[in-house]
Amino acid sequence: MFAFAFVLVPLYDVFCEITGLNGKVTGTSTLSEESLAISEQRELLVQFITRNNESMPWHFKSEKSQMRVVTGNQYDAIFVFHNKTDKAMVGQVIPSVSPGRGADYFHKTECFCFDQQYLAAGERIELPVRFIVDPALPKEIGSLSLGYTLFDITDRIDATKEVAKL
Repeated sequence: MFAFAFVLVPLYDVFCEITGLNGKVTGTSTLSEESLAISEQRELLVQFITRNNESMPWHFKSEKSQMRVVTGNQYDAIFVFHNKTDKAMVGQVIPSVSPGRGADYFHKTECFCFDQQYLAAGERIELPVRFIVDPALPKEIGSLSLGYTLFDITDRIDATKEVAKL
């Protein structure tokens, strides 16, 4: 049973990648030549949703819950992380975009979700997400939600050594 649960996560990731479900986004991205050629820009709402996995005691929030953006332009959103514990910890953020069809049009050029976050006891940091919404976003999509779930991965990494490097 343990082996099944262990294999389930990578299988789910592959399923989401193939089907485009769950709005999973991966790595940095750039706009295609075709997208850049689209001159019709439009305004839409981008919402930021943060949540902690139940075992993560950090405070994790976006400075703004939403922002109005114009497709094709670059924007920054700031997120606050605060390790409220008395020990060094490591967190990993998993992103998703909703509706799922919008994930292919939401391009993050810089994101804390690309790396693990090492915070010392009581440490508070602010980190940016730099993004562009592709002008080729289908017209029927009038808003996007960028969701982040923060997981405690301290047990998988020796946080004390990593934080000491900072």
